[in-house]
Amino acid sequence: MTANASDAADGDAAGTISPDECHSLQELHAALDALHHFPLRRMARHTVLHDGNPQSRILLVGEAPGREEDLHGRPFVGRAGQLLDKMLAAIGLGRHAEDPQQAVLITNVLFWRPPGNRKPTDAELGFCAPWLHRLMQLTRPQVIVTLGGTPTQRLTGQPAGILRLRGKWQEAQIPGLDAPVPLLPMLHPAYLLRQPAQKRLAWRDLLTLRAFLDEHGAGS
Repeated sequence: MTANASDAADGDAAGTISPDECHSLQELHAALDALHHFPLRRMARHTVLHDGNPQSRILLVGEAPGREEDLHGRPFVGRAGQLLDKMLAAIGLGRHAEDPQQAVLITNVLFWRPPGNRKPTDAELGFCAPWLHRLMQLTRPQVIVTLGGTPTQRLTGQPAGILRLRGKWQEAQIPGLDAPVPLLPMLHPAYLLRQPAQKRLAWRDLLTLRAFLDEHGAGS
């Protein structure tokens, strides 16, 4: 952890609660939002924790909020988010679905926008990791879908790039959960906007996800 991130963590520890003390997503969001000593929180407009149905068994994990997400306080609301919604709808899923079997919950491995949309640092990701784990402990997903290389590497420990890992089932060992969670890496929608020819790969991965959900009775 860098000196700044360490100082932030020490400063926050004195006046805020820990992830384990949060017993709902609302409490988790409020505790994160109070971490004003953490540099990214201080620079961000909003803490961006989650969107979708907390009762869903499917958790999507991206990298970090962008400009639109920072403005609105919800993940994946810009162009990439609009594409993600279309992708999910193509296999019968949606973040706004009331039926938990057709819904998803969406979060990121970082909860505040990095300046200039730069890549998150290891220290920033490490700081957010216990909070992400607590979100997973509270929601207990049956399936995790990682969008892009950063969340895939963080949750699987696999160093390979996303183009090598995508579409291949992995397992996520989440502290506080009794068993590993099946995890499917996919390409980030922002990447697909830059490389539309790769949408064919994303479609294959969506079909892989749909087949798993149908076979295991989750999200169907």
